Amino acid sequence: MHEPGGRPGATGGAMERRTLEFAILGLLIGVGVAVAGYFIGHGFLEARAADRYVTVKGLSESELPANLVLWPIVYSVTSDDLETLQQRLDDGAAKISAFLAGDFAADEINVSAPRVTDRHAQGMMDQQGRLERYTAEATVTVRTGRIDAARAAMERSGSLVKQGVALIRSYEFQTQYLYTDLDAIKPEMIAEATRDARAAAERFAEDSESRVGGIRNAQQGYFSIEDRDPFSPEFKTIRVVTTVQFFLVDD
Repeated sequence: MHEPGGRPGATGGAMERRTLEFAILGLLIGVGVAVAGYFIGHGFLEARAADRYVTVKGLSESELPANLVLWPIVYSVTSDDLETLQQRLDDGAAKISAFLAGDFAADEINVSAPRVTDRHAQGMMDQQGRLERYTAEATVTVRTGRIDAARAAMERSGSLVKQGVALIRSYEFQTQYLYTDLDAIKPEMIAEATRDARAAAERFAEDSESRVGGIRNAQQGYFSIEDRDPFSPEFKTIRVVTTVQFFLVDD
């Protein structure tokens, strides 16, 4: 015989516990969904903010004097025989070297091998034989960092003609002025180009009612070195353009 009312009481208590457990579980699920939703939404907003950026270009430009000159002095000689031709070549090189010796060290002067042409073999002799059979061109090159000394010597080079040296204008060998110390100015020029890019980004941000944040990406352009103008190649214009992406942040 069972005790009156015993089983129904136990069943009711179990049901109450289950109801409480389901309520707690539902509450935990709801809180979890809410928290997850917050973080997902917050992360989405941050991702949207990270997508806001502007791409601009910055320029840095400098004008500097060349620090190296290559000055080829080209001359020609002629003769009917190769032995005399070589003697005349040596004589011309000696006169040019003596002319340069007062201003330049021996290691700044280089004499190249001659280029000899046989006019007879090329059918260039006239019928009267007034042209000497062989002609040769040779080059004495000055390589120096003393630009002013080289330019002064160029102005005096006419004296070589008076000594019998047949100087010629060569389109193959022309005077070159170079700037070779680019590594020394690169860091400051890149920094200046970046500042110029930020200034452009700030103008854009002002129009869009935001402000410029950090750099998202940056690409350094190549450095160009050009003559300042056709009449003063001893001065160089050096440029670099950088492409920079800046984040935009709402005020």
